[in-house]
Amino acid sequence: MIQYLPFEKPIEALDKHVAELAAHPEGTEEARMLAERADKLLADTYARLSPWERTLVARHPQRPRFEKLVAGLFSEFLPIAGDRTFGDDQAIIGGFARFEGRKVMVIGHVKGEDTPGRLKHNFGMARPEGYRKAIRLMELADRFGLPVVTLVDTPGAFPGVDAEARGQAEAIARSTEACLALGVPLVAVIIGEGGSGGAVALAAANRVLMFEHAVYSVISPEGCASILWRSAAQAATAAEAMRVTAGDLFKLGVIHRIVYEPRGGAHRDPAETVKRLTLALRAELDTLAAMTPAELRREREEFFLRLG
Repeated sequence: MIQYLPFEKPIEALDKHVAELAAHPEGTEEARMLAERADKLLADTYARLSPWERTLVARHPQRPRFEKLVAGLFSEFLPIAGDRTFGDDQAIIGGFARFEGRKVMVIGHVKGEDTPGRLKHNFGMARPEGYRKAIRLMELADRFGLPVVTLVDTPGAFPGVDAEARGQAEAIARSTEACLALGVPLVAVIIGEGGSGGAVALAAANRVLMFEHAVYSVISPEGCASILWRSAAQAATAAEAMRVTAGDLFKLGVIHRIVYEPRGGAHRDPAETVKRLTLALRAELDTLAAMTPAELRREREEFFLRLG
């Protein structure tokens, strides 16, 4: 059952009325007409979402995240644990896999699907050992000549005292450096939230793709509002000013491609979402496969230097 967001209340009301009518044989035709009206309202609503509303969609609890996307996109996924230094961080998971028969390395943030899962994965906020694990996996991929695909979905790196004590800033910087140094293709996909350096550490890629209703920014709208207006209540205003949406970032040249979601967001049709992302990944990996290691590194360098 779909969980409705605050701006979807009119859609929710129509859907409930449709379900009530459909339960009675004499209401079938009226239910059909009302369902068409609800579909049109859904399409119209999502065609004019504000940046803050897109942020809410990116955080939707039913949005397909790392586990579901990996299961749909890849086969023979073999996770590899630990950073060989401190421990294993469940906020970042990665390993060997096959994409349409092609051997790849998959790395991504994991937020969790329910309360126990969110606690286990720390809501997708990685500690230093998570980024060091990512570095280890990228180096493995480079050694074996495997393309790397990253699925980015984090509000940001974990800011706790324990993380800072173990070198959080250095781990993020070194993970970003590892991305830029790879001699194999690297494709990053912003699938939900792309928050700050915690996202960039897995997204300094040859191709940065972004779901239509994902967001990508240096700070959350609430964090920005708390700094500028001393109130998180101004988050909607901050989101507008920050230009966090896929459309804005594509125009600014920060990302390479928008992966459009099914009507009403990825959470309404995860299978179709996987199909669309499959097509985008195939196209990008095919293009990058023809490039030499030096060309791949130079392309990344030039792209991020242009961003300034």
